[in-house]
Amino acid sequence: MLYKYTVTTTEGERSSGAIDAPGIDIAIQSLQARNFIIVSISPAEGDTWNLNRALAFLNRVKARDIVILSRQMATLFEAKVPAIESFKLIAGETQNQKLKKSLAEIIDDVKGGVFISQALAKHPDIFSKFYVNMIRAGEEAGKLGEIFSYLADYLERFYELTAKTKKALIYPIFVIATFIVVVSLMMAFVIPRLTVILTEVGQELPIYTRIVIGASNFTRDFGVFILLALIAGAVFLWRYSKTESGKLAIARFELAIPYIGSLYKKFYISRITDSLETSITSGISLVRGLEISADIVGNEFYRRILSETVDEVRSGNPLSSSFSKYENIPPLVYQMIKIGEESGKLDFILKTLSRFYKREVENDVETLISLIEPAMIVVLGLGVGILLIAILGPIYNIASGI
Repeated sequence: MLYKYTVTTTEGERSSGAIDAPGIDIAIQSLQARNFIIVSISPAEGDTWNLNRALAFLNRVKARDIVILSRQMATLFEAKVPAIESFKLIAGETQNQKLKKSLAEIIDDVKGGVFISQALAKHPDIFSKFYVNMIRAGEEAGKLGEIFSYLADYLERFYELTAKTKKALIYPIFVIATFIVVVSLMMAFVIPRLTVILTEVGQELPIYTRIVIGASNFTRDFGVFILLALIAGAVFLWRYSKTESGKLAIARFELAIPYIGSLYKKFYISRITDSLETSITSGISLVRGLEISADIVGNEFYRRILSETVDEVRSGNPLSSSFSKYENIPPLVYQMIKIGEESGKLDFILKTLSRFYKREVENDVETLISLIEPAMIVVLGLGVGILLIAILGPIYNIASGI
């Protein structure tokens, strides 16, 4: 959100301007970090829609950019390059203007004495809570170089797994959507013209031909209303998905889809165990690691499981016994975690589980992709074949009888 402000410098010079920040508290902290004395600050009028917000999606910072940044920071810290100089070098190399601007603000904050984690926390749309907490742990332990390396490894695994999962799901959605659009256009514009030929002859039509003609007439007469209803339904679902009940309903639906639900389940388990292992290895407590995992898991159902587990672990219950209460946590997970708790090698067990479920997701995705193409060919072939037989069949019979 855009905020207008009026500030004075320590020398008494007065100036005004605007700052883009997620909230007014972040905007105030950012201005104070630059040694400004705030006179007034308020939301900019008419900021509900402007060109900057319209283009923000196009200029967003991608996960790949953060992976590269983390790997570069790890390399520069290993080479004993100071933090400010490291950020300057990376800012000079990055092509993403939003990231470049954010890095410039981070440099200003760090120069002003702000911790790196605090400076990163002012940009929540770029650096997640998990990322910020990992950096904070590195600052406290004096192991920033190692933490950036851990983050780069984790984000690379996360990015690869997410990309493969999206690839498996986007392709069939795109093909099915294209098929629906093509069939709808045929029903609205092509079939009505062919229907004229059939009705003029007056020949008795097969039942499947009458069904196709009826569907075509319905699409032509009520197509606009159907489109408006679909748009209204999409808007309703989008707004509903932002509510707590909507998030939970969508999360449950994801896990209930045949085969896809199993893929999602393994994906989220891999993400949870990976983030927990990375947190514990970096020196973050188990409770805090669970809280961070709840923030980044990406599924409301699993987020609630982790939130409830935080309370139980904080009360002194083992993680394994807490996880064992939930059906959507596989027995293998809490049994292996129990072994890790008893042997004192929980981080190693979590790493093993993460790798296992990552391989499971990759195998399922490869299997799904290999099955999608022939399945789509069969489905599309049947759809087109039915339309051709229903319409061109009677026309062929008429032509044969002439």
